[in-house]
Amino acid sequence: MKLQLVVINPTGLHARPAAIFTAAAKKFESTIRIRNLTKESEWANAKSVLGVLGIGVECNHEIEIEVEGADEANAAEALRHAIENRLGEEVVPVQAAGISTFPKPVSGKFAETSERILKGIPGASGIAIGPAHLWQEKSLAVPRYTGCDFATQSARLTSAREAARKELESLQAKIARDAGVSESKIFEAHQMFLDDPTLLEAVENFLHQGLNAEAVWMDQVTETANVLSKLSDATLAARAADLRDVGERVLKYLTGESAVTEGMNLVEASVVIARDLTPSQTASLDKSRVLAFCTAEGGPTAHTAILARALQIPAVVGLGNEILSVSENETLIVNGAAGQVTRQPTESEIIEAQKQKSELEEIYEHARDSASEPAITKDGVRVEVVANIGSVEESRKALELGAEGIGLLRTEFLYLRRDTAPSEDEQYEAYKAIFDVMQNRPVVVRTLDIGGDKDLPYLDLPQEENPFLGWRAIRICLERSDIFQPQLRALLRAAVGHYIRIMFPMIATLEEIRAAKAAVIMASDALRSKAIPFAQKVQLGMMVEIPSAAVMSDIFAREVDFFSIGTNDLTQYTMAAERTNKHVAQLGDAMHPAVLRLIKQITDSAHESGRWVGICGELGGDADAIPVLLGIGVNELSMVPALIPQAKAIIRTCDISSARRLAEEVLKLDTAHTVRLAVKKATEI
Repeated sequence: MKLQLVVINPTGLHARPAAIFTAAAKKFESTIRIRNLTKESEWANAKSVLGVLGIGVECNHEIEIEVEGADEANAAEALRHAIENRLGEEVVPVQAAGISTFPKPVSGKFAETSERILKGIPGASGIAIGPAHLWQEKSLAVPRYTGCDFATQSARLTSAREAARKELESLQAKIARDAGVSESKIFEAHQMFLDDPTLLEAVENFLHQGLNAEAVWMDQVTETANVLSKLSDATLAARAADLRDVGERVLKYLTGESAVTEGMNLVEASVVIARDLTPSQTASLDKSRVLAFCTAEGGPTAHTAILARALQIPAVVGLGNEILSVSENETLIVNGAAGQVTRQPTESEIIEAQKQKSELEEIYEHARDSASEPAITKDGVRVEVVANIGSVEESRKALELGAEGIGLLRTEFLYLRRDTAPSEDEQYEAYKAIFDVMQNRPVVVRTLDIGGDKDLPYLDLPQEENPFLGWRAIRICLERSDIFQPQLRALLRAAVGHYIRIMFPMIATLEEIRAAKAAVIMASDALRSKAIPFAQKVQLGMMVEIPSAAVMSDIFAREVDFFSIGTNDLTQYTMAAERTNKHVAQLGDAMHPAVLRLIKQITDSAHESGRWVGICGELGGDADAIPVLLGIGVNELSMVPALIPQAKAIIRTCDISSARRLAEEVLKLDTAHTVRLAVKKATEI
């Protein structure tokens, strides 16, 4: 059985989606192969993440999947769903990736041409001034000998791989704390490299020839990494460094040098210079002593650059060999936003750089320092600023960044990447952990929003021509009480003593919201009958993300306690432009007057019935949108935690009367572009 599909992931099948694809393939007994029809590649083992990476699938490339075996029909259907639903990969806004639009970067004022000015690729914004410290890469000798016993060498390699796995798990936990859960998933892909069937099969073949494990392992890692590095797509080629990283980690244990520390022991705060840095080297460094990263190789899509942005450390990559000629302790000026490094700076250049650095730090620090304070406009109106999260780790991060609660708890994190649905008790423990972190702050929990771009293989969802318009979210839950009731009971149990708001996604009709409310009563009755404590005071709301709900918002307002507007879906449904399709991406700006008018209608309807309104889509953290949303009358803004200090700072510069005039003006405009221009003009200082 063969399938031909188009990959719509924005960066193709890079490490994380490739890992999810291979994990899905491994669930079936059938033999599964994949090839890139666009590039006319050879066939690769679909159960090998390295094999999938090696065929270089980029966005909009056509692939062919061949499935042979007893369960081939189920396997083909599951893989079709996985590809068409983008392997669960969400489109992350630029701001969420760590590049904030506020405040605007300070432009460089150094000499435009000079032998002292090294130009590279911006990796992470920020300015650093300080001494260079050259990364002293320790070269591990790879012994090579023959006449080895296969069983002995295989056991040594297995032991080294398991030790490496434990290190990767520790690094993943560290990055989850320091930078976020999303960034930490880099090390999930690294762990999959350790078990890659294509790599291990090649290694085993050479071990049978009597070669030693160290030589065989590194030979195969190097060969595979060289293939990846030659791929035309920069994102996919950057994964070669990840594989080499994993390879050397295992080699340390095989050679008995596992006690060598990951990074360098920085005596003072320094600019770290290296040919390249692996993700684990970047992650292992003491963040407090790293002023900036400067590398000869690499690009903005390399995991090192991604981690630098998440850790908020300035970085310039792709500087070429010139950066390696820098002397130890030589003073450098690093301008991450400009992708520029200044060697041997003059006194005036240092003064100018310090001024720019101070200006940036003052703006950021003021926003960060005041992030825990309420967001109150100049004329005294308080706006609730809360966070979109999907884990207990992110709830802690949100509090650190000033979140006043949770505006969107995505419960899908408990259901994805597993073979069976989570039990009620498992959900209870996870929800309770988040409620305990938030204490008495409000938590808006979105019930399971699966389907569309998120698939659960164990639910056996049907193949649909357009899953975004199909059986998803509340539509599934209302038919699958075996899924819905355990979630509701777990939420009600976990919320005892806390402030919970439950909202239902994808509501299109009155019948749906009434049925959802009835389901909560059923869950409460079930707990009451067993004398199990549960939250008695629960606000029930709905996401407004379908035009039918927006148009009838005056009717829906009588049924619920609040509205939360999901601007991502509301925009794609209003504009009839699927938000993952790059051909219509220009239509997906939520600042389009059509979308803003719907938001105004929803807000007015809610207020007329005494209800409050929040925004939980990407628009809630959009710096241009915030003054307009305040003018429309939105009561709550929910966003990725990193944007909270920025949003609060913007709110404090606004006054509601001016915001209302701005909203009235932009609602009369005709395009998203003219709306954004009008906002920028009105908010210029």
